[in-house]
Amino acid sequence: MNEIVKVQGLRVAARNDFGVEVPIVHGADFSLNKGEVLALIGESGSGKTTIALALMGYARAGCRITGGSVHIKDVDVLQLSDRQLTQVRGRTVSYIAQSAAAAFNPAKSIMDQVVESALIHGTLSYQQAKVKAIQLFRELALPDPENIGARYPHQVSGGQLQRLMAAMALITDPDLVILDEPTTALDVTTQIDVLRAFKKVVRERGTTAVYVSHDLAVVAQMADRIVVLRNGEIQENSRTDQLLQAPAHPYTRSLLAAMKPEERETAGVTAIEDDVLLEVHGLELWFGNKKALKDIDLKVKRGATVGVIGESGSGKTTLARAIAGLVEPTVGQILLDGQPLSRSLTGRTREQFRRVQYVFQNADTALNPRHSIEEILARPLTFYHGMKGAKRRQRVAELLELVQLPASLASRRPGELSGGQKQRINLARALAAEPDLILCDEVTSALDTVVGAAILDLLADLRRELNVSYLFISHDISTVKSICDEVVVMYDGAKVEQGARSTFQAEPFHPYTHLLIDSVPEMYQGWLEETQAGRAELPLIGSSLSSPDLCPFLSRCPIRIDRKCNRVPPPRVRLAKGNEILCHHNDLGLQNICVSAQKVVC
Repeated sequence: MNEIVKVQGLRVAARNDFGVEVPIVHGADFSLNKGEVLALIGESGSGKTTIALALMGYARAGCRITGGSVHIKDVDVLQLSDRQLTQVRGRTVSYIAQSAAAAFNPAKSIMDQVVESALIHGTLSYQQAKVKAIQLFRELALPDPENIGARYPHQVSGGQLQRLMAAMALITDPDLVILDEPTTALDVTTQIDVLRAFKKVVRERGTTAVYVSHDLAVVAQMADRIVVLRNGEIQENSRTDQLLQAPAHPYTRSLLAAMKPEERETAGVTAIEDDVLLEVHGLELWFGNKKALKDIDLKVKRGATVGVIGESGSGKTTLARAIAGLVEPTVGQILLDGQPLSRSLTGRTREQFRRVQYVFQNADTALNPRHSIEEILARPLTFYHGMKGAKRRQRVAELLELVQLPASLASRRPGELSGGQKQRINLARALAAEPDLILCDEVTSALDTVVGAAILDLLADLRRELNVSYLFISHDISTVKSICDEVVVMYDGAKVEQGARSTFQAEPFHPYTHLLIDSVPEMYQGWLEETQAGRAELPLIGSSLSSPDLCPFLSRCPIRIDRKCNRVPPPRVRLAKGNEILCHHNDLGLQNICVSAQKVVC
């Protein structure tokens, strides 16, 4: 095979606050052959994106490539001038970013942006580039490939936009494509479609690629070889099958272990059956003509953790915000210890604010970058408890210890902390109020696997120590099952399934829950080809009644029934194992369908 990429002794340094350059990549060596996919994997700060960007001769602000060589074919890109690099980027090497939404220009049509690099590099005329773009749209399984290019970025879904960015990267037939966490921000049901499209195009076109990720299960589906990084150093460089079956380095083994969520111990937790802390009754919320929450009933017992799972747009965050008073429900009731909570913030007391705290998904935007950690934690201590002076400083130190951070961090600002540390501060700020209920909104979704596992361990520890209750929101059903006593599955604003954690270990499930479970990548090669998630043939049905009360999953359900599912609102059915589902099928119906029809949801 022909060697396309050869990296030798690559070193990168970053300038700290004192103007001193600190090495962050320490002599990386690896190579790629034509048509090979190499994965760079590791925790946040391991250097994987820094190395990937160096393949284009690029270093982020505050960083500098200090040594080594990066050969793409016969050219060392680190020796090229800025002018020469502009001829390489987008032509010889192309880049697919993590956030397509941030990468696209909202004021230009999709087609104009996809063909732009071909026009800049003069590889195709506009008409030729347009024809090739449509071909790529078709290969990437995009809907309406002939016309989707006329739309603007905000008019397509996140998964479609990510595939459109792949078309943009491939339009010039580059020698190397860099995929930088391209599915990290996507739901599992969307991720599986994007992975299938990426893999199909990469294999059929013989593309040489570098795939950056922190998810070993994902790269197991995409990569021929995996390079494991930690603190800017290569720990292991092995074939994918070899690394998954017999990892050579202890750090690789720790990454593999973190990919398998285990149930967190709940010993010492005093959740009492009849001690209900939070109750939600008949909650509905409209955004204009869109019904965002549909008749939601929910209970959270004192000292318990209830998980809310669903893809983007399912209503899970809207539910949490409604409980917190950040959005006002149209109808319904929220009770805290049996006492009504006002639907809006203006009607709530300071004591009610204190008892229900919110931990936001993105600590970067939740924490004031100009305030020190001590100032951030001191504010709720003063607001809720009137603390000042030495007593407040002592409590700040205690809070840092509670979230397993050193007291020395108190003088730092958020920008000086890692992602995991910032999320711990985000949690400590909520704990400063001494709440009864914490609403955790996707608190691990932006973190790598190892750091996310540590946050889950911390939440479990705090629950044991403080007997605090959680409403834990996530799009990862494996995470939810590892930490929650009860699981609520939401789809399009409706609660489609609810049950104890133990009941989510075996079928039958609501068809949407089946899809969520089957869409979670497993850590072996070939899973992507084997799984039937999202491949079901949908039964033909007639026209549907125009009613918001019909099954929300109707358009995607592989077991829908004509003249019932499209005509009659589904009832809430109690399955034998205890789960409640919103469906026309019962235990026997689901099992008969699984056995006789061999539907892929089973």
